[in-house]
Amino acid sequence: MYFLYNVLVHLVGFLLKIIANFNPKMKLFVDGRKNVFEQIKLKISSTDKTIWFHAASLGEFEQGIPVMEKIKIKFPNHKIIVTFFSPSGFEVRKNNSIADMTIYLPLDTLQNAKQFLDLVHPEMVFFIKYEYWPNYLNELKKRQIKIYLISGILRENQVFFKWYGGFYRKCLTAFDFFFVQNESSKKLLQSLGYQNVKISGDTRFDRVVSILERDNSLDFIETFKNNTTTIVIGSSWPKDEELLVNFINNSTEKLKFIIAPHNIKPEQILELQKSITKKTILFSDYNDSEQSGHDLSLQAYEVFIINTIGFLTKIYSYADIAYVGGGFGNPGVHNILEPATFGIPIVIGPNYAHFAEATALVNMEGCISFSDQNELNKAFSTLLTNEDIRYEKGHICSTFVQMNKGATDIIMHHLLNETLK
Repeated sequence: MYFLYNVLVHLVGFLLKIIANFNPKMKLFVDGRKNVFEQIKLKISSTDKTIWFHAASLGEFEQGIPVMEKIKIKFPNHKIIVTFFSPSGFEVRKNNSIADMTIYLPLDTLQNAKQFLDLVHPEMVFFIKYEYWPNYLNELKKRQIKIYLISGILRENQVFFKWYGGFYRKCLTAFDFFFVQNESSKKLLQSLGYQNVKISGDTRFDRVVSILERDNSLDFIETFKNNTTTIVIGSSWPKDEELLVNFINNSTEKLKFIIAPHNIKPEQILELQKSITKKTILFSDYNDSEQSGHDLSLQAYEVFIINTIGFLTKIYSYADIAYVGGGFGNPGVHNILEPATFGIPIVIGPNYAHFAEATALVNMEGCISFSDQNELNKAFSTLLTNEDIRYEKGHICSTFVQMNKGATDIIMHHLLNETLK
């Protein structure tokens, strides 16, 4: 099986190079890995002490940040290496300030794993949430390098728990400790004989709680809002926007809408803008006017489309109601914890079952899920016409976040007082 796996990885690598000629995202995936080893040689010396964090994509990186921050404080003489598998994570966070080096993870071939570990030579390794690469894990185990899974999620439908999953089950033996999000994940690992597991919760809660400690003010959003009830639509996709635009165009109340789409390609932004009948402005137009010294009178607009990245978290702090997109796609809804931490009621689409925090908040009635236009209209109408319900649902959301923080402290306590003593 190990031989077949390695043949398959090499075959996939070859095919990806062909696909990259026709797919921009795949081109980033392939080109980003071309000079990884040369980059490492320039920044990491044989005498450096290093700690390696691996994130599949952006969400996992955000989960890892609280632990990275604490590790950086406790181990100031170590360099932090962050690897990404996906371009959607790397391209957004490649210039982050927390890591000493951020790179793509080379494909999981035996040669790549050996060369990568020879150059990085980490003392500790953290895999965030999931992704289990057999060659990397096997080499880490051979070299007796400590490896931890943090904010782990295990599900019955994963290959580890199938009759044919023996090859992947063996990968789990490389981990020194598993920090998982919930009881079901712990029980699944215990069913395989693992006792080196602890329920720590999700480090994302620590991440979003820390947002409250920073300055979230944005003067241009303050001006646009103009003390008007505002619905913030974050990470929306075309299916979300189809229903939302219908609501926006037919709304008769005095409202403001801020839309931060998931995809900000010019052609899609233009299509979205054209579909809205209310007075609408793009962030790029506002920004151009600011730079040229012209005043566009933001408060006169009803809809503000944010066709750039980096502002959404702060924008949520101005919301009276938050809509989080992705709930009509696969795997489902995007991050609802950011608006939740600000104490805002949240509306989402029907696909949220893969996300424990969304499931919990729907069950607790801090978050409203809908399936069609009528249900969306009803959800917004209820929240807009009844302030008591709006505040109650927002309070449920903020309380939920506060009650679930602390995963980072659990992980660090174990590392410092048990593993590293």
